[in-house]
Amino acid sequence: MLTIRTRAAYGAGGAVYAVKEAAYTMFVLLFYTQVLGLNGSLTGAVIAISLVWDALSDPLTGVLSDRLRSRHGRRHPFMVASILPIGLGFLGLFAPPASLAGSQWPLAGWLLFWSLWVRTFVTLFAIPHLALSAEITSDYHERSQVLGARLATLFLFSVLVPALALAFIFPERGGEDGRFDPANYPLYGILCCGVCWLMAAVTTIGTRRYARSSRGADRLPQRTPRLAELWRDLARTLGNGTFRLVLGQEIAIMAAYGTVATLNMLVWTYYWEFSAGEVSLILAVPSLLAVALVLLTLRPLGRRFEKHQLMQLSIIGLILNCLWLYPLRMTGLLPPNGTTVVFVLNFLFMLFFMYCFLLRAIQTQSIVADVTDEHEHEHGLRQEAGFFSAANLVNKFATVFGPLYGGIVLDLVGLQAGMRPGSVPAPVLDGLAWAFGLGTLPGFLIALLLVLRINLGQARVEEIQAALRARGAPP
Repeated sequence: MLTIRTRAAYGAGGAVYAVKEAAYTMFVLLFYTQVLGLNGSLTGAVIAISLVWDALSDPLTGVLSDRLRSRHGRRHPFMVASILPIGLGFLGLFAPPASLAGSQWPLAGWLLFWSLWVRTFVTLFAIPHLALSAEITSDYHERSQVLGARLATLFLFSVLVPALALAFIFPERGGEDGRFDPANYPLYGILCCGVCWLMAAVTTIGTRRYARSSRGADRLPQRTPRLAELWRDLARTLGNGTFRLVLGQEIAIMAAYGTVATLNMLVWTYYWEFSAGEVSLILAVPSLLAVALVLLTLRPLGRRFEKHQLMQLSIIGLILNCLWLYPLRMTGLLPPNGTTVVFVLNFLFMLFFMYCFLLRAIQTQSIVADVTDEHEHEHGLRQEAGFFSAANLVNKFATVFGPLYGGIVLDLVGLQAGMRPGSVPAPVLDGLAWAFGLGTLPGFLIALLLVLRINLGQARVEEIQAALRARGAPP
């Protein structure tokens, strides 16, 4: 049985991915456009290019990790090699030379170089780290607990790192907003660097006992494949029916999540008229509470339900959560904005959303780990990283839907620059509410229909693992 120490050591690695996501969602765009003067469209194009590379590098990294033959195993060599470059990448990203400020193409080149650097080395760490979960334990329930520790850490650090930065690095001084002082950003780069080095080292050292030699393992692919063989390995993962269903629901869910992430700030600001302080509370506190609640309920729920059943219940919860708050407001059944009731209801809405979303994400990744056993049983090859990287690829591409949809919504509903909360016409506000629902509900419904077809339960997984042990290839 895995100890809490082992789960915590593995989970610490989730902070590396969280720091990267927090940097790009909270600070990179603001820093390069509003502080350094880089053109917004050019900045967006550079970030988009780096995101496309980020998605494409996932499966390539996964296949290379699956094929590595080393006395230190297939995962730890990649993780160790990426730790130092990850930290250096954040130092470079947030400390461009002062001479580049206000320039366009040289500054864009700097942003592109360090964005590609950061995303590449985070991928080299994160994909093998994800795949390591299937090697740490083959137990049906422990896989959910291990991956739950990773996702809990990811959620926590995606909130805590920006919160610490806003409180201690970017506070208002002398009436000036610290987010617009370029001297503060190298300090944020140092914070990101330190967190990544510390947490990556903790998870790498803490899981070193699971770094088993992969030399001479006949159930692994060849060591030095050609490019065509890399893509053939990736295509082979898509031959698994359960995995295709998992990918389909992930695309649908993440497209819907991208809509939520894009429109949340707009509806909080204009539809509910929350202050910046209220928005920060609704953004951070429900996420932290959701992590704690998921960790408390994960084991008892896992003993009572199969993983795909928990996915179904989580998605049903997401659907139901979309059907009460905004309809109550649109039908005039809620008190006016600015009341405690409105704030509390939005708080509960966000808490329930984050709980269901995190619980579903854990079960999704745990099922992917189980699918790797099924794949080995059918093909005689272990390709854990190939499966996790393919899931990451569709996840990243699906989240692009949100910003694209949000931009179209702004044009269609007529929310114009210069409008302030409290003065927006009612039809515009109604349009925002309808756009929120139409951008999320279809994705959740499609995901539910796909998950209802998944039936890889505990009995089947244990049967597969027993067959693998009998074959002399322990999962």
